Amino acid sequence: MADRSRAASVDPGSAASSQDTKADAKGLQDALHEQLFANDESGHTPDAQTSQEPTRRWPHLRRGAKIAIGLAIIAVFGWLPLRAVWENSSVEAVLNSRIVTLRAPIGGRVSAAQHVTDQAKLDAGTVVLRVVNSRGDRTRLDDLRRQKSRLENERPSLAAKLASAQSAQKDLARQAAQFRDGRVLQLEARIAEIQTSIEAAAARRDEASAAVERASSLAKSGNVSTVELARLTRELSVSQQTELGARKRLDAAKVELTAAQNGSFLGDSYNDRPSSVQREEEMRQRAGDLEADLTRTDTEIAWLGNEIIVEEVRFADLSEANITTPVAGRVWEMMTSPGEDVQAGQPLLKVLDCSGAVITANVTESVYNRLQLGDSATFEPNDNGAPISGTVVNLTGAAGAPANLAINPDALSKEPYRVTVAPRDAASHACTVGRTGRVVFNRPETAS
Repeated sequence: MADRSRAASVDPGSAASSQDTKADAKGLQDALHEQLFANDESGHTPDAQTSQEPTRRWPHLRRGAKIAIGLAIIAVFGWLPLRAVWENSSVEAVLNSRIVTLRAPIGGRVSAAQHVTDQAKLDAGTVVLRVVNSRGDRTRLDDLRRQKSRLENERPSLAAKLASAQSAQKDLARQAAQFRDGRVLQLEARIAEIQTSIEAAAARRDEASAAVERASSLAKSGNVSTVELARLTRELSVSQQTELGARKRLDAAKVELTAAQNGSFLGDSYNDRPSSVQREEEMRQRAGDLEADLTRTDTEIAWLGNEIIVEEVRFADLSEANITTPVAGRVWEMMTSPGEDVQAGQPLLKVLDCSGAVITANVTESVYNRLQLGDSATFEPNDNGAPISGTVVNLTGAAGAPANLAINPDALSKEPYRVTVAPRDAASHACTVGRTGRVVFNRPETAS
């Protein structure tokens, strides 16, 4: 209270002059402090000095903090351009992958083989869709089946005819064999008969020869007339010729016997082969023809069976086709729906090939001119993920990049020079397509 009274007893003129000199708020505040604490008691003097020290120190701390923050901002935003100058890096980069387009091999109606959702992961060989053509052309298949049925129906009759011909041929062969055996026995008996005739002719010849000798001796004595001698001589000559004729008949009979034993028959009243043998040969030929026809029928049936199998496979391929994924990946775009009619060659599904991941980037012209195929590179994701190392596999420059990618490289439009990097890490096979970042290219070591 004493302080307040003393403050109230201050000269008003001096206070007015002080307010004139301090025009701003800061000056008024300083004047108020001077007036309030100028005449304090001695016991309160240390406290005033202590309170004035933080007041004087606070502007210095705030100024230092501002300087530190400015230096940090300069360091951060200045390091990025410096790092871009010192490193061979891309302007933009994105993790990309190949796209496999599955097309309809046949025309028909699409049905779902299994429930497949968008972005669903698929293994290689998974049946995704099925195309069914209920109006497939099966004319050739039906013709082949009819031909096979006709031949199968004809085969039993051919087999029966062949069996009958073979049986008749056996009967005729048996008859021919009997005839041959009988003819051989007949000729053997004739040979025996001729041999007997020869022996009788030889006996008569001997008797006539003896009679001629006796008559010749008696004729010398006049006991036998000349006429009788001539008759006996004639009988001797006849007996000799009879024996000679019998021997010739024996030779002919032996020739017929040899021919009969060999299967040929000689005679005056018939040709070289009897009718039974001829019929047996004709029946053998007929049986051979029937056997050939049966073999041909069996061959055609077997060929038609193979053709039917091939045609069934072809008809199955044309009437129904399974759409399978050739690679492991996930569904990128479903371009049809179950129940829709499609044409052959129409795209049905796009699958993201997770095993064919690449990194597409665009770079400045100076960086592009320093790159070479096979250079090492590292993809640094913007989400602070693990870096992915790889190799430069394509330098397209300002030309268009391959179009079978999930993200068209033309989407990276800050720089026209494009680079493709093939990753080597397994992390790139996780199908995380679309991750952005930058690619740092390792500078090639210069030879010393």
